[in-house]
This record gives sequence, C-alpha cells and structure tokens, in this order.
Amino acid sequence: MEVILLEDVKSLGKKGEVVKVSEGYARNFILKKKLGIEANAKNLNELKLQKKHTEKLAQEKLEAAQAFAEELKDKSITVMIKTGSGGRSFGSVSTKELAAAAKEQLGYDLDKKKMVLDAPVKSPGAFKLPIKLHPKVVGELQVFVKEA
Repeated sequence: MEVILLEDVKSLGKKGEVVKVSEGYARNFILKKKLGIEANAKNLNELKLQKKHTEKLAQEKLEAAQAFAEELKDKSITVMIKTGSGGRSFGSVSTKELAAAAKEQLGYDLDKKKMVLDAPVKSPGAFKLPIKLHPKVVGELQVFVKEA
C-alpha cells in the first residue's frame, strides 16, 4: 500500500514523500496515528498542488531577500565607540548595537543573530557588515565606527 507522509517518520521517510508500506503497518500505525494518508488520485493531486505552492513561496522569499540585499548595498549606519587617550577603545561594538543603530537610522529591523562579525570591532573606521538574509543570499551594510 502506498501512503503520503504527513510528518517525518523515522526510518521510513520525510513529510510529503510517497512511500510503499505493508497494509497492516499502514492501517495500524501510519493511518491510526495520522502520520500519513492513503495515496489515492485525489490526495496525490493535492500533494502536487501543495508542493507547487511551497516552491512558489520559497521563490518569492528568495526574490524578496535579493531585493532587500540590493537595497542594503547603498545604505550605511554610524556607530559611536568610547575611546580613551591614545585612541584605545573601551569594549567593542556588538551586533546588538549594530541592529539598534540600523533600526534607529534606517528603520530596518535586522536580526542581530544573522549579522556576521568575524572579529569584534574595537577601533574606529569603516567596514562592511555581512547579513544573512536567506540561506542563499547575504547582504552587506556599510558601517562607520566613530570615536565618541
């Protein structure tokens, strides 16, 4: 008997897959626990339509992330850092401060966890801040760090 899995089933398959199982296993486990449904023509057609819909949504998210990355390329933010004598800084600029500055100066609500800082920013200057907008898209924001 063929069933369409509604959830991931260990050692059988992932959600949305059509798998062949024995009738007893399907009736007594898969269908009873609502882990899957029978793979008839109607259900297979619904699965196909659902897959098309999810692919379309994924493509729209990718295009939106690419457009936002293009928009970010031209933008910049300025962050102040406290410095003492000799230009030595007290502490560093964190992604939390960078996200707050982006919200305040540009109005963008960027997630601090998606910002990629290779090393802590401890000196004044300019640098590009990579931001993971999508698994396939990384945007860059220009950041200026000035002495306070």
